[in-house]
Amino acid sequence: MKDRKDRNLVLGPTHEEVITDLASRYIQSYRDLPQRLYQIQAKFRDEPRPRGGLIRVREFIMKDMYSFDASPEGLDDSYQTMKQAYESVYRRCGLESMVIDADSGAIGGKASHEFMIVAESGEDSIIYCPKCSYAANAEKAVFKKKTLPKETLKDLEEVATPGQKAISDVARFLAVKPENTLKAVFYMADGKFVMAVIRGDLDINEVKLKNLLK
Repeated sequence: MKDRKDRNLVLGPTHEEVITDLASRYIQSYRDLPQRLYQIQAKFRDEPRPRGGLIRVREFIMKDMYSFDASPEGLDDSYQTMKQAYESVYRRCGLESMVIDADSGAIGGKASHEFMIVAESGEDSIIYCPKCSYAANAEKAVFKKKTLPKETLKDLEEVATPGQKAISDVARFLAVKPENTLKAVFYMADGKFVMAVIRGDLDINEVKLKNLLK
């Protein structure tokens, strides 16, 4: 973007660069670690479907916190410290939040959590077990597949399925259960053709597939 004087103008979607530049000026040795830096700043996102409130907006105020650690163990300690701090903030505000497992997205990392407040206006789907308190974003959740009874394999043969578009249609047409079929789903990923095969009664989790292909 250009301002009125034709100078380059940038709207920051995130500010890791500013923090890392600041850290490079003051952290000179592992003896200076750990360091935990935070900031509160305006963020701008190219949100395709902005909505009212805080659900989807193109400009918002966000607090970021970053840790610089000397070891993976130190990183884990910083992560837990931040997680406990956020839990305390929600508790003091009187908000009943759920801490759920989430996908790390483009940032990466081995662990990521989101603090969710259940609301009718929300857009995310979460998987929650009241018995064991397991909670995860639908993109991250793990589950136990139903074990199918073993069956005698039949001879391979080509079968015509005219007019059958969905796997449920094919299963009904062939008088078999959807879980006894396989379906192939095709994608283009980074310019390459990808075929994913999955049991007929299940759906492809595209976020998990994307992470698998990295």
